[in-house]
Amino acid sequence: MTFSELIACTEKVFGSRKIANNAWAGSVAAALSSENGNIYTGVCIDVCSGMGFCAEHAAIAAMITAGESKIEKIVAISKDGVIPPCGRCREFISQIHESNTNTEIMISSDKVVKLDELLPFRLDCNAE
Repeated sequence: MTFSELIACTEKVFGSRKIANNAWAGSVAAALSSENGNIYTGVCIDVCSGMGFCAEHAAIAAMITAGESKIEKIVAISKDGVIPPCGRCREFISQIHESNTNTEIMISSDKVVKLDELLPFRLDCNAE
């Protein structure tokens, strides 16, 4: 699975739309490829209370629902193109599976890094 293929998947679900009086969805879309080669997509949900849901979280939730937890690659897009995951998403990815620190993340149209580079001081949930 290439990042170009993942971006094409994000473009299929991307597009801001009003879902309620004070709620919108789709201004950010994400796609990930799992260890088993499956693709999962998601969109953000923005609500006025600030309890929104990131597109990466939505894609990860779809993956977890399908019984997987290892992420090979992930990318998110907004109206401005490829965007890096927020800190909350970075931490979330690292805690879903120990090997996800090796997840390849596209952070701009011409740069891919591993999660370990974006989260060098991540929370160690295995620490005693």
